[in-house]
Amino acid sequence: MTAVAAALLTLPLLAGAAVAQQYPSRTIRVVVPFPAGGTTDMLARLFAQSMTEGLGQTVVVENVGGAGGSIGADQVAKAAPDGYTLLFHNLTFSTTTSSLQYVGRSRHDIEKDFIPISVGAYVPMLMLAHPSVPAKDLKEFVEYAKSAKDPLFYGSTGPGSVMNFIGEVLKRDTGIKMDHVPFRGAAPLVLELLSGRIQFGGDQLSTSLQHARSGALRPMAVLGVKRSPALPTVPTVRELGLPNLEIQGWNGFFAPAGTPDAVIARLHEQIVLAANKPEVRRRMEEVGAEPSGSTQAEMRAMLKEQISKVKPVVEELKLIVQ
Repeated sequence: MTAVAAALLTLPLLAGAAVAQQYPSRTIRVVVPFPAGGTTDMLARLFAQSMTEGLGQTVVVENVGGAGGSIGADQVAKAAPDGYTLLFHNLTFSTTTSSLQYVGRSRHDIEKDFIPISVGAYVPMLMLAHPSVPAKDLKEFVEYAKSAKDPLFYGSTGPGSVMNFIGEVLKRDTGIKMDHVPFRGAAPLVLELLSGRIQFGGDQLSTSLQHARSGALRPMAVLGVKRSPALPTVPTVRELGLPNLEIQGWNGFFAPAGTPDAVIARLHEQIVLAANKPEVRRRMEEVGAEPSGSTQAEMRAMLKEQISKVKPVVEELKLIVQ
């Protein structure tokens, strides 16, 4: 009886080992829930190339934009939990999910329907203005907005997205007036900001780093806890007296809930290896991203902290996802 019991206890371990040995046996699909051309898309493709080499199977990136990233995320939540459909998302996941849940329209739960695998990179959020705006930082922008005769427009990557969240908190804390203009992703947002059709907006630093450096757009503030080495003269929101805007930007991998532990471990191993490759690190650092390759526990703790910060504000400001 003892021998039989021991054998039964060993079966799950053997099954897990078998899954790990067999995985992957076909193409892996990584869903990026935004249009091509943004930071999340670029980072996903860096990881996909490295993971293709390490796993011996093709890792393809598919862009499924819309609704602040929730459409692509929902596809992954409903996918088979076998490791062949993954999600590469960013900080917007925390804010959009919280907004959708508040209005009772979320089709997935970030904490229940997904397994966090690893943070691929930390990327600070950057707030920007069109050069026609006479302000050199966010503090001066607030003063300008208070005295502006014409309505100001701020752009985001969609209702419930990070910049929508930040824009509404900025309005609440300073009393300024701005109208929200949502876009399907960072690339179209930046194009409209460059044209001057909107005056203010923001996304992950790497999306607009070249424009900030060239002067085509004016950086107003970094939302992270520290200044970015890529733009060392740009102050943080805390330095400018707006600590409620401070939030950590990230990009990371998720799998559908129920994906076997052995598969998650295999994927995590390859993500960490990719994040530590010199050529991958160099490319990330060139666009202001900080390579990570975090543990699952670290990623889970970060998500829990962010969601606990975002949800009360979403409820207070009644952020509604269209």
